[in-house]
Amino acid sequence: MSRTEPPAGSTLTNRQLNRSYLARQLLLERQQRSAASVIEHLVGMQSQSPKDPFIGLWSRIEGFGHGELDRLMLDRETVRIVTMRGTIHLLTADDARLLRPMMQSSLEKFIAGNATYAPALSNLDLDEVIEAGRNLVEAHPLTGKQIGAHLAERWPDRDAASLMAVVRSFLPLVQVTPRGVWGKSQQPTLTTIGAWLGTPIDRHREPDDAILRYLAAFGPATVADIQAWSGLQGLREPVGRLRPQLVTYCDERNRELFDVPGALFPDPEAPAPVRFLPGFENALLSHADRTRIVSDAHRKRMWKVNGLVDPSFLVDGYLAGTWNVSQTKREALLDIAPFDAPVPRAVRTELEAEGLRLLSFLAPRTERHNVVVHSSVDA
Repeated sequence: MSRTEPPAGSTLTNRQLNRSYLARQLLLERQQRSAASVIEHLVGMQSQSPKDPFIGLWSRIEGFGHGELDRLMLDRETVRIVTMRGTIHLLTADDARLLRPMMQSSLEKFIAGNATYAPALSNLDLDEVIEAGRNLVEAHPLTGKQIGAHLAERWPDRDAASLMAVVRSFLPLVQVTPRGVWGKSQQPTLTTIGAWLGTPIDRHREPDDAILRYLAAFGPATVADIQAWSGLQGLREPVGRLRPQLVTYCDERNRELFDVPGALFPDPEAPAPVRFLPGFENALLSHADRTRIVSDAHRKRMWKVNGLVDPSFLVDGYLAGTWNVSQTKREALLDIAPFDAPVPRAVRTELEAEGLRLLSFLAPRTERHNVVVHSSVDA
């Protein structure tokens, strides 16, 4: 793979950004790396659905198996915790300690500005609520509903959901296992990261290191992109502090892009294989301008009415459609729905082959695996 770094100040084409992005996201070539190192490199993986990181790792790591991530979860080397954009992420334990404090002010502002919660918490000593919540979950992990119910016993004139929202936003809560383990089911059950990992974390941390790591895995990027990924505002100042350490480029719309020196820049014409991605996948969600991997037209087709995101796939490095698996005791069926038709025969063949590999990963004990591509095919 060519890794020639463009001259500083040059204009990068969308194709250059795409191939560089795929390489940094480990989607251009599967890697011989551990799951922990990939999770760390990606600065965590979005994980509203516990299965999503398994699929994301399978698409990036040669020979990845469920048991590797299961062991990391059960040994508490990785955790699922609210961080970037106020969403659940799978992080290494070390990164959870580093990144969760960075999000603290943003999560606290969410409570203060929420039209539902803020009025219900008026004239309430939030420190008392936080301490009561900490005592509850550190005595025994609880679900959100259980936490709210216990707190409402102490503050019966207050809304249980609003009390729980305070605890969720002000305390660094992790979802305990077996949730997050492949094939296991449990409601999200919470305790503090300090109780789960045995070490407390700081209340606040500057974003500088996280910005550098974001650029290494997601760059080159604008300040707006960094803010879209993190959910934080006001990052122009820390990026300005870091400028002497960074390389700058422009995109085709003349926006300034920041990058770390020595980052990956493959040949823009390097072939990009079909890749299946989970529903919530940071590779698709971590820029203000996502056109390096998702066209504006296709971006609108990603989201369902309820805010969920369909699992998707890439063709030639760009979002090209969605997929879904249905399963019985004897058969697993992968339905592939491309956004555009007709589908070239070579692409269909690659989709079917990679789809069968995906089914072998998702449903290894099922007798029959079938793939259906719902689109016409070029002759």
